[in-house]
Amino acid sequence: MRKSRFGKVAAMAAIAALALTSCGGSDSEADGDKIRIGIKFDQPGLGFKDGDNYTGFDVDVAKYVANELGYSEDKIEFVSAPSANRETMLQNNQVDMIFATYSITDERNKVIDFAGPYFVAGQDLLVASDSDIDGPEALNGKNLCSVTGSTSAKKVKDNYAEGTNLQELPGYAECVTQMSGGTIDAVTTDDIILAGLAAQPAYKGKFKVVGKPFTEEKYGVGLPDGTDKCKAINEAITKMIDSGDWKKALDKNTEGTGYTPNSKTNPPKLADTCA
Repeated sequence: MRKSRFGKVAAMAAIAALALTSCGGSDSEADGDKIRIGIKFDQPGLGFKDGDNYTGFDVDVAKYVANELGYSEDKIEFVSAPSANRETMLQNNQVDMIFATYSITDERNKVIDFAGPYFVAGQDLLVASDSDIDGPEALNGKNLCSVTGSTSAKKVKDNYAEGTNLQELPGYAECVTQMSGGTIDAVTTDDIILAGLAAQPAYKGKFKVVGKPFTEEKYGVGLPDGTDKCKAINEAITKMIDSGDWKKALDKNTEGTGYTPNSKTNPPKLADTCA
């Protein structure tokens, strides 16, 4: 009942803002409007803003899906979507959809819809390329870094290596900088985020993703509650996967890190309906 109750409100907001048009509409309909897509601006390899350029796997998937919906690249307006603001941005019609390492959860699904997943990540470790750390159990006595407020490092200490020394820094970039200087032994968060960090030119060949994910995070496309776009978006993602463009985008954005996604969960299989 929740979906039908909120559907009219979401539809009215979308019409008022001249935002997301029907997927089955004509090219002329799509050409008259822009689509606002929320991404991260500060996650290399996933969503990153460099001047007027936007790069990363999330960005590449977003561009592909938008094109399938009838929006050419010049019709896309990318908007910064910090983690804490994502649901609010969708509820307030600030964006039409969000591609921002946005894990599908029951709690979030109470107030928004999700298409996808377009990727299934897992918590993993980033270590020096010559490190012998081969999983979370090997972190006793080691310095493990994650961002302030994240539960990732604590999860390792609680479940895998009680003797881990936890370090919290404002961002993953700071963690990687300190690991480059030798004061940190490992960084932990979702594997593809780690791969994106390691793929930066400054760190090429210095780090590797261990490749033993120990959680599962389904990255979905955040959408306003009551949307009718899930089926078309899922069809676009499936087409991207089947065409080989999904793998090309993933390889391009993680090149040189030795990273390969979990083959048991990737590429993901999608349903026709919203999560």
